[in-house]
Amino acid sequence: MKNKGKILVVDDEESILRLVSYNLEREGYEVLTAADGNKALAIIEAEKPDLVILDLMLPGMDGIDICRHLRLARNHVPIIMLTARDDEIDKVLGLQLGADDYVTKPFSPKELMARVYSVLRRYRLKSEADQEQCLTVGDLVVYPERFQASLKGCRLDLTPKEFELLTYLVQNRGRVLSRDQLLDALWGYTFVGDTRIIDVHISHLREKLQEDHKSPRFIKTIHGVGYKFEGEES
Repeated sequence: MKNKGKILVVDDEESILRLVSYNLEREGYEVLTAADGNKALAIIEAEKPDLVILDLMLPGMDGIDICRHLRLARNHVPIIMLTARDDEIDKVLGLQLGADDYVTKPFSPKELMARVYSVLRRYRLKSEADQEQCLTVGDLVVYPERFQASLKGCRLDLTPKEFELLTYLVQNRGRVLSRDQLLDALWGYTFVGDTRIIDVHISHLREKLQEDHKSPRFIKTIHGVGYKFEGEES
C-alpha cells in the first residue's frame, strides 16, 4: 500500500496509542508515537511528520503548551487535538493556538480517520496554492499559469494578448523594452504589422490598471525607446 504520509500520535494511554496506530497503519500511514510532550517535540523536530494527533492531557508539557510552542516557533504542522474533556474553553483555546481540528474521547476510529484525511487534504491543497508561481508588484498580482491577474484584490478583465503583455512586462520589471523586443516576444519575429499595435495594447492595459497617463504608476514610457515596468515589489 502506498505511504500516505507520516503521522505522530501523542498520548499517555497505551491503549489509545495502539488503537490509533493500528487504524492509521491500515489506511497506509507511517506512524510514530510519543507518550509525553518532550518526546513529542523531539520527534517533530527530527522526523518532521505530516500531521500530529495530540492528546490535550499529558504529563509534564500538555497538548496546549505543545501547540503554543510549535506555533511560536513557526512550525505549522497540522494538529488534531484529542481530549477526554468536552470543555468548550479548551476547544476554543486549542483552535486559537493553531490546532486544525478537535476530537473528543471516546471517539470512533472511522471518524478520526475521516478527520485525518480532511485535515491533510486541506493542508496539501493550501501548500500547493502557496507554491504556485505568482508575480507580485505592490497590490498587483499576476498568476501566469492561471492566466489571471488582480489589482487591489479585484480580478482584471484582460484579453489574452493584454495578459501576455502584462506578464512579460512584470517578468522583466525594471528593464527598458523596445517595441521590437515586445513584438518579437509576444507576436513573433515574423510579424509584419504596424509596431503601433504595442502602443494600442499598452494604452488599453494602462486603463485597466487604472493608470494616469501623465504619471503612470506601473508602465513608464521611455521616449524614443519603448516601455519599462516599475513599482515596489510586495
